[in-house]
Amino acid sequence: MEQQEIKQEIRELLQERNALLLAHNYQRDEIQELADITGDSLALSLEAARTDKDVIVFCGVHFMAESAAILAPDKIVLAPRPDAGCPMADMVTAEGLRELKAKHPEATVVTYVNSTAAVKAESDICCTSSNAINVIKSLDAKELLLVPDRNLGRYIARFTDKTCHVWDGYCPTHERLRVADLQRAIDENPDALVMAHPECSPEVLELADHICSTSGMYEYAASSPAQKFIVGTEAGILYRLRRENPGKEFVLPTSRLICPNMKLTSLEDILKALQTMSPSITVAPEIRERARQALDRMLAVPRD
Repeated sequence: MEQQEIKQEIRELLQERNALLLAHNYQRDEIQELADITGDSLALSLEAARTDKDVIVFCGVHFMAESAAILAPDKIVLAPRPDAGCPMADMVTAEGLRELKAKHPEATVVTYVNSTAAVKAESDICCTSSNAINVIKSLDAKELLLVPDRNLGRYIARFTDKTCHVWDGYCPTHERLRVADLQRAIDENPDALVMAHPECSPEVLELADHICSTSGMYEYAASSPAQKFIVGTEAGILYRLRRENPGKEFVLPTSRLICPNMKLTSLEDILKALQTMSPSITVAPEIRERARQALDRMLAVPRD
């Protein structure tokens, strides 16, 4: 079946099933083109929480579909590729977090949404890369546990005088961006501004003109008078950047900035999920209720 035929079948099934198709900014181009909504973790969490659709088809990685199932337990949440995991999320377990909490009983646990439902359930509040600073500023605690991304945790620590204990997890994709790669791109494109995701290493962030989430990159590229940008995040973001800014140039500093998990989902997977209404993602009630509290606290934090 041709790609356009598959897309047409998907569109018809989305209407028939009263379904919403969500796609993360790192998904394949053709999936972003088809999606009802594309966005970062915060934007997609908000859409999952407020949609009146009966079915959510989540094209991303497993923890994102879990978050949708937590926020919308009355909906059917389909994950076309439930094997699309997140290595960073796998670097922390609920048991490991409980052990760290026991060592720092006065600390507030701030957990990046790139985590499992079980880990969220052990947390006080969640954050995303786009709202992390607002989240920590909203807290009265003098001591924080920042889980699981060490790079985001170190970045957050710049903006607070609170004592921060940082879990030693990381995103393998962003870790592949080395200072030498970025410096070479800067040397080759001296007229370009550098945008970098806070999941990059501190050394890489030191070279950035602007540090932000993927949604922040869209806003920065659109509002800046600059005509060329070096993009320090996963390659999937280039689809929207180029579509929304046709007169501007976007340079990836290395070809290694590809997340294999984000690229697992195909149009065929989405079609099959809608045809079979599976695989669906559910979260056990005792985990869901506690994880929901951490997500709700995050969503209640005022946005800029």
